[in-house]
Amino acid sequence: MTSIFKRLSSLINASVNDLVDRAEDPERMIKQFIREMEEHIQAAKQGVIEAVASEKQLEKQVDEQKRRTAEWLTKAEAAVAQDREDLARAALERKKEYERTLQSLEPAWQSAKQTSAHLKQQLQRLEAKLEEAKLKRGTLVARQRAAEARQHMDRTSANFQAGYASHTEFARMEDKVAEIEARAQAEAELSRDSSDLEREFMALEADSEVEAELAQLKQRQKDKGD
Repeated sequence: MTSIFKRLSSLINASVNDLVDRAEDPERMIKQFIREMEEHIQAAKQGVIEAVASEKQLEKQVDEQKRRTAEWLTKAEAAVAQDREDLARAALERKKEYERTLQSLEPAWQSAKQTSAHLKQQLQRLEAKLEEAKLKRGTLVARQRAAEARQHMDRTSANFQAGYASHTEFARMEDKVAEIEARAQAEAELSRDSSDLEREFMALEADSEVEAELAQLKQRQKDKGD
């Protein structure tokens, strides 16, 4: 019985937080911890029941010895009343036998009674600690899940920042391409302006040649008429 309560006390007195810190899966570890506590407490209950039963049995024996002692005292008194000292002496001797048995039983019963009371109190404390551990399980599981959510959010945020940095780099590349396109367009416009100017000069030269050739034709016609 004592070994059961020692194991149970050491189990419950262990820091739940320490167990969680060492566990890869704190939620599973807490459930296992509480399950072991429940199994040990159930075994302890059986031990307490046995201790109380033994105490009750001793109490019954003590009560029986007290009843027999009182019974033989009554018989001795009745014998004295009838001047039967021999019977009174024999009754008192029997009374003494029951008293001696009672003297040996009563300390054992008192000890068993104290042990039963102590074990019942200890069991009640352990059951209270079990309930406390169950409440703590809910708190720790909630903290674990919140921490996991924060980790997920941190990773998501880090990925977002990395993606944003990549997006910023991509935007810079877009700006660079737009700049190159603008330069190419400007060069094309300049080239087109230059071509238009050349065409105008070429047209002007062509007109001059046409006019000169026309003047020559007119002069030949005039010369033929003369």
